Amino acid sequence: MLGACTPKAMIPITDLEAAKAFYGQILQLEFLEENQAFVVFAGIGANLHLEKVRPFTPHPFTTFGWSVADVPAAARHLAGRGVKFERFEGMVQDELGIWIPPGADHGVCWFKDPDGNLLSLS
Repeated sequence: MLGACTPKAMIPITDLEAAKAFYGQILQLEFLEENQAFVVFAGIGANLHLEKVRPFTPHPFTTFGWSVADVPAAARHLAGRGVKFERFEGMVQDELGIWIPPGADHGVCWFKDPDGNLLSLS
């Protein structure tokens, strides 16, 4: 039954205005709606709901990611908009922070939103 339904992606946030600025202005996602509890941005296949919660500890793993056609180009674009990419000990990452898993032909890089949620490009 649910396989025929459109999914929603949910990310916890604590500051609606900071999240709205980051996801809308820096990441350039299309704003759809907002109320006191959440902000919604358009996505292909699923809208992204940023849900206001009490202060929380972000997970140490990827919360949400985007599949992009060209990871280095997307990373350079976001770096030019002020996004700082994460570096992880024990992983060989290039100057943009991109790691290519063994045997893979494309890479992945990570960055954080204002609440510390770990996001990725792959």
